[in-house]
Amino acid sequence: MVLFLKPVFQERIWGGRSLEKFNYDIPSDSTGECWGISAHPNGPNMIENGKHKGKTLDQVWKEDKALFGNDYRDKFPLLTKILDANDKLSVQVHPNDVYALKHEGEYGKTECWYILDAKEDAEIIYGVNVDNKEELNQLIDNKEFDKLFRSVKVKPGDFYYVPAGTVHAIGSGIMILETQQSSDTTYRIYDYDRQDKNGNLRDLHLEQSKAVIEVANQNPNVEPLRETIKGQNLTRFVSNEFFTVEKWNIDGHLEFPKDNDYCLVSVINGNGRVNIDDKTYNIEKGRHFILTTDDQNIVFNGDVELIVSYS
Repeated sequence: MVLFLKPVFQERIWGGRSLEKFNYDIPSDSTGECWGISAHPNGPNMIENGKHKGKTLDQVWKEDKALFGNDYRDKFPLLTKILDANDKLSVQVHPNDVYALKHEGEYGKTECWYILDAKEDAEIIYGVNVDNKEELNQLIDNKEFDKLFRSVKVKPGDFYYVPAGTVHAIGSGIMILETQQSSDTTYRIYDYDRQDKNGNLRDLHLEQSKAVIEVANQNPNVEPLRETIKGQNLTRFVSNEFFTVEKWNIDGHLEFPKDNDYCLVSVINGNGRVNIDDKTYNIEKGRHFILTTDDQNIVFNGDVELIVSYS
């Protein structure tokens, strides 16, 4: 049984209105995030169809594990977002599982980004310009952030793997689809002295950041694997202990080769149909859904680009 999900929107100081390009009815001029596939307590999606209609994804994860191959984990492992960085995000880092479970009570956050759109000369911060922890700590203590942060120009279609411990920030004028561990723990290192709507500076987490930054993660990116399967183009961006993330460019007809118990699907462009067993569903840009263990005979038709992930 396929699970279609109602997006959850998060307003952010750096958000804008560009999520409207994905056919969303957004709540405000500072809408920063669409949580498209989430069972996290800070924004679980509601199921829109089938016998679980009206329930949240975290409820279904607990009540009907057979849909997910009886996955042994107590919490749904992944979270899919679309982010609109109308303004630049804070420079931040996420802890790994060991540190996060000990100090925050949830898993760490390894993530990855597919660049959906970017203005000309847009940049991200990706890694640090130091060789050891002593140099790192000194630059943070002295607030010499211009020396510390490593900037990289990006364009639509780029992909970046951001393992826990990697210093990073999305620059202004960029939209991304983010696949991540289901965690919401973020340590801010620098926030451009911005004030929130109440005139307060947002909290920084310098000591936690120094503890979790992996100096070796200066350029942790991966090499995509591109191939043609059943006449359609597949790009596998990353595959590791946390997630596998792929992009499918479908033009016409594809009997989808699902070889795992369940997978997360986001439509990032185009429209078409997905036929699952004896049922047909229309899909369009901005839709998010989960193909569950029950879904075995899956056929896509149309002109669509999909980001598919599984753990």
